[in-house]
Amino acid sequence: MNLKRALTATVTAILLTTAIATTAHAYSTQVHHWNFKPKENNEPPSTEPHYEALLEKYGGFYIGDTSKKEIYLTFDNGYENGYTKKVLDVLKEKEVPATFFVTGHYLNTERELIQRMLKEGHIVGNHSYHHPSLPEVDDARVKRELENLKDLYTEVTGDSRMQYLRPPRGTFSERSLALSQQLGYTNVFWSFAYVDWEVNRQKGWKYAYDSIMRRIHPGAIMLLHSVSSDNAEALPKVIDDLRAQGYEFKSLDDHASQNQVTPFKAD
Repeated sequence: MNLKRALTATVTAILLTTAIATTAHAYSTQVHHWNFKPKENNEPPSTEPHYEALLEKYGGFYIGDTSKKEIYLTFDNGYENGYTKKVLDVLKEKEVPATFFVTGHYLNTERELIQRMLKEGHIVGNHSYHHPSLPEVDDARVKRELENLKDLYTEVTGDSRMQYLRPPRGTFSERSLALSQQLGYTNVFWSFAYVDWEVNRQKGWKYAYDSIMRRIHPGAIMLLHSVSSDNAEALPKVIDDLRAQGYEFKSLDDHASQNQVTPFKAD
């Protein structure tokens, strides 16, 4: 019976891999670079109509319900620069949920921080193992990048749940959206970001605060980098002042449940 189960599992894996490889070739491979169009007076931004259509088709999103003053905090964590602990301290004190998109390097070197993220109720998302541009590598590499990251995450945490993907470098194609969806992921882009990742060009907490408050909007999915000292210093006041304006901080799971976003499951 053990041999039978093993053979069944092997055949299933082969069929799934074959199905993914076959269907992925049917999609456009044109590489797109994510962008959004900011608006004045804290109005929600827009993006290219073609991008909107692709996200709708493949279950991704970049913004929440723009009729509600809700905010989704997300951080991209490629490496540690000493500020994530402070960010987590603030989120714990303020009772704010966040999603941290991590790479293989981060998982390997910052296991205690990863475990703390989960313990304190945050989501850990997939940012790929080596951070390549997914639309510019072949199907097998995309699958390997996402599965190896998830396998390491499960090894580190004991948790096998990993639903959300932040495409590395903000690049995507119809093929990469379709393939990652078939692997069980929801692609999460963003409706707010600013140049915060240049660690040698930090400009002080006030610059971060002003950048955020000037462009915040209902339904914002915020992309921040925790390597930024400016972000870590500004975060407490940002949270307090946005709450004073009537904003609520939500989890990506809240967004997914409201919009019935569920991972693709192959037959």
